[in-house]
Amino acid sequence: MNDPLIPDASSAQARRTALYSVLGSVPTGKVVSYGQLAELAGLGRAARWVGRTLSQLPEGTRLPWHRVLAANGRLSLASGTPSGDEQRARLRAEGVPISADRVDMARHGWRPVEHSG
Repeated sequence: MNDPLIPDASSAQARRTALYSVLGSVPTGKVVSYGQLAELAGLGRAARWVGRTLSQLPEGTRLPWHRVLAANGRLSLASGTPSGDEQRARLRAEGVPISADRVDMARHGWRPVEHSG
């Protein structure tokens, strides 16, 4: 029996393609949560799947993985780790302030309807 919250393996490539397409659309200086990214890509409530998939991106990818955060703007990659430090540096370089390992989603969260013109 398939769990409706876990994407079906039969169309894994199509789901990854949808995910990567939406992720590639997140503009500089904006962030999105794992759950929001899943919904925007048409994947329903697949936030954990999104996280696992992004953790498997090849080194040197041009996709802006650093713009994806946990719920409420929390950075899920630990400070002091290579990927966590890279995420923080990239966000700051884009003008996204980080305070107490969080980003203000009201100010820096991506709302595609507002940016689609």
